[in-house]
Amino acid sequence: MERIEKVVRQARAAFNSGRSRSLEFRIQQLKALERMVKEKEKEILAALHADLHKSGPTVYNTEILSVLGELTLAMEKLPSWATPQHLKKNLLTMRDEVFVNFEPLGVVLIIGAWNYPFVLVMHPLIGAIAAGNAVVVKPSEVSENTAQLVADLLPQYLDQELYPVVTGGVPETTELLTQRFDHILYTGNSAVGKIVMAAAAKHLTPVTLELGGKSPCYIDKDCDLAVACRRITWGKYMNCGQTCIAPDYILCDPSIQSQVVENIKATLLEFYGEDVKSSPDYERIVNKRHFRRVVGLLEGQKIAHGGESDEASCFIAPTILTDVSPDSKVMEEEIFGPILPIVTVKSVEEAIEFINRREKPLALYVFSNDKKLIRRVISETSSGGMTANDVLMHMVVPDLPFGGVGHSGMGAYHGRYSFETFSHRRTCLIRDLKLEVLNKMRYPPVNQERVDVTKFVLLKHCSNCQVGQFLSALLGAVKAVMAKIFSP
Repeated sequence: MERIEKVVRQARAAFNSGRSRSLEFRIQQLKALERMVKEKEKEILAALHADLHKSGPTVYNTEILSVLGELTLAMEKLPSWATPQHLKKNLLTMRDEVFVNFEPLGVVLIIGAWNYPFVLVMHPLIGAIAAGNAVVVKPSEVSENTAQLVADLLPQYLDQELYPVVTGGVPETTELLTQRFDHILYTGNSAVGKIVMAAAAKHLTPVTLELGGKSPCYIDKDCDLAVACRRITWGKYMNCGQTCIAPDYILCDPSIQSQVVENIKATLLEFYGEDVKSSPDYERIVNKRHFRRVVGLLEGQKIAHGGESDEASCFIAPTILTDVSPDSKVMEEEIFGPILPIVTVKSVEEAIEFINRREKPLALYVFSNDKKLIRRVISETSSGGMTANDVLMHMVVPDLPFGGVGHSGMGAYHGRYSFETFSHRRTCLIRDLKLEVLNKMRYPPVNQERVDVTKFVLLKHCSNCQVGQFLSALLGAVKAVMAKIFSP
């Protein structure tokens, strides 16, 4: 594994050269990345179809368009993001320059996921480049065609020393994690997330972990079930259920369970036709290992719709389970497949209690016409993000952070939050060597009068529009205690 150590060493040497720090260079690299996405669109489409049976329009909407939007935002906003933030001051520092400066962390590692193998590498890469870092990119080997494409394309468009790509499986990732990085962003499951965090701890390396979880979807009786189920069906079965923020299971009153099933069945017919397997818009499970895991979750369950599967093509039909026990296997782990369990609850109180007994999810969804009920669910539960009366859509707002909480992850990115994730907020204060007399209150010997003046000065905050008022206050305070403080 000497190759990996050499790659990381070269990336650090390239970062230490300083060439990634200028805004001009960062924007140049982002423009090159944009050019890559546009010029290699057909190759990207082909790789994602080979890995996950994704159709061209689906890839364009969920991966290519998303990356292009993130690039446009970063290139437009980077000068303002990188501008030092000047902050309020107290009386003791009112003459000084006080600001937060954003500086790159250094060499960061991005470990991508296989379910959206292009966008889940490109989004954090964009933020890391925008922040001025060197980046070692490790795409998921599970989506092998997209991983190889990323390895082939990035060196053609980006600085090869600053942004190297490492391919391979568990051995390569394990070796990467023995190296010292200045930040690691990992997208995947919680089991591997713990391994990443343990490895990072050896070097005191900060981490961003995007881990997923069982995202609940509560349907109130007071809502348009046809609309709710259409939106849920879209979010659940997109990418064959292999979406980290897909609705994992439904909570609803027993009285509407059958209506929910019928509405989802009608929507599936509308989306994919009579023969789902032949629909160009329905994807496949990524490989046979994951196929067997997902099919195993159906054991002992009451299948209200679907359940058909074909291991040879990794096809699993959109499936609905009813009257699911909270203790069943399908409710123990994130499904990450096209299986939708329905668990019945008799009230929103019971739904909230059910959600809170489990680990905090990456996303939470609630459908209701009652805004008070929606606010109650927000205030009495916790999740990485939430959307009311739709699914997934909180992820597409560029000004919202995307991330988990508890077992669903830590840290956040997207848009400005990506830039900040990969930046160090450096505290800066610049002062001159004048008016040393005012500093005597902090020097020994200390007495109560000096403590009183220090307390007064430090507890008063100053903004630019109040400089005159604070000058007067400061001079008054100094005049009042001058004799006591500075007397022999």
